[in-house]
Amino acid sequence: MAVLALTCGDPNGIGPEIAAEAWRRRERERVPAFYLLGDPELLAARVRQAGNPVPIVETDPLKAGSAFADALPVVPLENTFRDEAGAADPGNAPGIVEAIERAVADVLEGRADAVVTCPIAKKSLYEAGFGFPGHTEFLADLAARATGGNITPVMMLAGPDLRTVPVTIHIPLAAVPGMLTEEMIVATGRITAHDLAHRFGIANPRLAVAGLNPHAGEGGTIGQEEDLIVGPAIEVLRAEGINAFGPLPADTMFHPAARARYDAALCMYHDQALIPAKALAFDQAVNVTLGLPFIRTSPDHGTAFEIAGKGTARPDSLIAALKLARTLADYESRASAL
Repeated sequence: MAVLALTCGDPNGIGPEIAAEAWRRRERERVPAFYLLGDPELLAARVRQAGNPVPIVETDPLKAGSAFADALPVVPLENTFRDEAGAADPGNAPGIVEAIERAVADVLEGRADAVVTCPIAKKSLYEAGFGFPGHTEFLADLAARATGGNITPVMMLAGPDLRTVPVTIHIPLAAVPGMLTEEMIVATGRITAHDLAHRFGIANPRLAVAGLNPHAGEGGTIGQEEDLIVGPAIEVLRAEGINAFGPLPADTMFHPAARARYDAALCMYHDQALIPAKALAFDQAVNVTLGLPFIRTSPDHGTAFEIAGKGTARPDSLIAALKLARTLADYESRASAL
């Protein structure tokens, strides 16, 4: 039975609770089969603490699909966790990293169809020596090591009515103009167009490209980046046959009529992409990593330490991430069979 590999994320956040609640809603919301890479004892304790116990079964990836109907399948990690809901603990970093590494290996080696990740807390990982800005960069490194290829990961926020892609991601806003290059925009556009076609099944995807400055530079009077960087990048993409257009003023790109003109919006910095995506579909938006040799999705929220263990965490975004991962995996499987 086809199954998805779900990582535990930071175990002291809401990951264990939303995983359990997603399993609980498996029939009502048609949640696809998954197994959790985590600590069974912590999971059992946390769902009891939250007042939402569920049956749990320890298993391996190849047996998880058949077990899913009757209990939440958990594949135990070698590293255990210190269980303190709401408290980031650098001592949990080895298990958090192990879960990600094993999920990727399971997919690359055919034991699972896609990776879905629960949220991590970057600060505690950094304190433990984690050498990557976040999930996305670590996944790209794992993929590169496994395949020997050059991997350029691209972050997409996908909701029911909008897909956005930030060209620059986790850097200070003041650094964006100096970091943004024509080559970066072109590479992001290529990968976005490729994955929209080959994983989302969108023929000739349309890419709307935002300007960096207000009013997309207003003809050079409010900034030069549109003329010197963004516009030339769009010309390169168009010359390659990619249906990209812009630069567009970001303040008029996200109303319904504008969204009908494109399949994804390329945005120049983090908040330019994430604010509209989260404003339109906070509980349904999914973080998708494009450019990897495997499918990876994640809920579009953080660890929510402040509500961990209280039984109030909502699994909506995780369920959306599981469903999208299943949809993408099924499309890729059908396409490869042709």
